[in-house]
Amino acid sequence: MRIAVTGRQVFVGTGSRPFAADGRPVVVFLHGAGMDHTIWVMPARYFARHGFDVVAPDLPGHGLSDGPPLESVDAMAAWLETLLETLDVQRAAVVGHSLGSLVASAFAARCPRSVTALVLLGTSQPMPVSDALLGAAADDDHAAYQMANVWSHSARGSLGGNPVPGMFVLSGGLRLMERCRAGVFHADLAACNRFTPVSLAGLQAPVTVVAGTADRMTPERAGRDAAAALGAPAEIRILEGSGHAMLSEQPNQTLDILIEAICSGTPAPQV
Repeated sequence: MRIAVTGRQVFVGTGSRPFAADGRPVVVFLHGAGMDHTIWVMPARYFARHGFDVVAPDLPGHGLSDGPPLESVDAMAAWLETLLETLDVQRAAVVGHSLGSLVASAFAARCPRSVTALVLLGTSQPMPVSDALLGAAADDDHAAYQMANVWSHSARGSLGGNPVPGMFVLSGGLRLMERCRAGVFHADLAACNRFTPVSLAGLQAPVTVVAGTADRMTPERAGRDAAAALGAPAEIRILEGSGHAMLSEQPNQTLDILIEAICSGTPAPQV
């Protein structure tokens, strides 16, 4: 689905079913740095087929959305608010991975009454980025994609034997990042690096933090610390052996967690 937001064309994945806007529950999926809506294909299709409207946007400058990229997490959260107003979405479950988890948190702090459930995958708050990675990304050096991709995968995920037959997650992750436009990855990483943690003390919706024990980008301990510091009760869910790329390394386990987390805070949809 393509819509205009603040005068620019935005692509929104809908789980391959039309966005109905007929009162059914809504789930929003927010991708990470240098990524796009395609990381959510499996959960988006599941929820779209189980009575939800799905909103999985490409952030400005990413995927099929016009740019330039936004320079701060706060700007992305404000943009998300405008996107949902454009779609006439009053309330939604909000799910974010990595950079998307920061945007989801900032949106929940900004619009707490609009959130029915909040799920943060691979989060760290704050989310510092190494000088080596920032420097390579600033130069649009391919090494930035290689570093981030290798660090995003566990030792097991770097090998073959993916749970999805015929898929090699390490190469798949790199190819996705290579589609990123010049300057976008650095803008995303800089936004992560500058992010100041928010308080979710005013949020009434359930919060779930998902961490992988083999995550080298946002380690398990960072996820646990974030869950404890959000200012709202949060459940921590651990993916044993998963790296940062949990949506491709452990897609079934991640989907199971999403189903439980989202449906616990959302009225049963009419299927």
